[in-house]
Amino acid sequence: MKTQYLSGHRGLRLAADVGGEPDSPTVIFLHGGGQTRHSWKQAASELEQKGYHVIAPDWRGHGESEWDKDGDYTLDALVQDLAAIIDSLQAPAILVGASLGGVVSLTATPTLPENSIAGIVLVDVVPQMEITGIDAIRNFMMDNQQGFESVDQAAEAVAAYLPHRPKPSNPEGLKKNLRTGNNGRLYWHWDPAVMNEINSNDFDQRMESASKQITAPVMLLKGALSEVVSARGVDALKQLIPHLEYLEIGGTSHMVAGDDNNAFNQAIKAFVSRYNPLPASEIL
Repeated sequence: MKTQYLSGHRGLRLAADVGGEPDSPTVIFLHGGGQTRHSWKQAASELEQKGYHVIAPDWRGHGESEWDKDGDYTLDALVQDLAAIIDSLQAPAILVGASLGGVVSLTATPTLPENSIAGIVLVDVVPQMEITGIDAIRNFMMDNQQGFESVDQAAEAVAAYLPHRPKPSNPEGLKKNLRTGNNGRLYWHWDPAVMNEINSNDFDQRMESASKQITAPVMLLKGALSEVVSARGVDALKQLIPHLEYLEIGGTSHMVAGDDNNAFNQAIKAFVSRYNPLPASEIL
């Protein structure tokens, strides 16, 4: 995987990890709000090694992608960024979207060219999400706006938010989610203006409307301990998408890939191989 810069809506520059041949079946990994493309490192690498064309972008205002000068982080802007990426492809893509990435995947798909989307994997996101879980995410993102003195201090904040997850012995990996401010303090690697739009009140209605129009294969991966997706939300999505595939991964919360990367990767690879298979001559 190599870092490339893609052109999003109105030419906004999007950083992305890209691997594989452009004419191969494609998988696009779309991270959640406040995260970066590095969330997908292992899964993306494994699919690239199998022969897939893999793209894992940072959303606008996140990671190494450009910040919008007007603070436009609306759902419409994100949908248009995804559309710009899809428009550049040579082969159909499967979208793997976690949280915000799943919101965009569902909302965008009915507006994209026919047959451009081979399937969708929703990672712990449904139209009817639990407000207590959404509030917890929002509060975590809003906390510590004054930044951190060290990576260790940032790691403590993450550990407090995810108490079920073993604290890493070496927090250095967290650096890729942090940026250094002019004052030398460390801040989360996203534009604070993102919070003006993330988890907008109309997300649920727009996801529901889009879900009714989805004909491509869809799988919902739910964290068994999820504070965001409940049985109620799963049942409601099954009503909207009758052909929905559903898999619950034990011991994981809303951060499914981070909690059990191996189980997550196996589920993704199985779905991709069913609905966006490699040509027989390319299968290793």
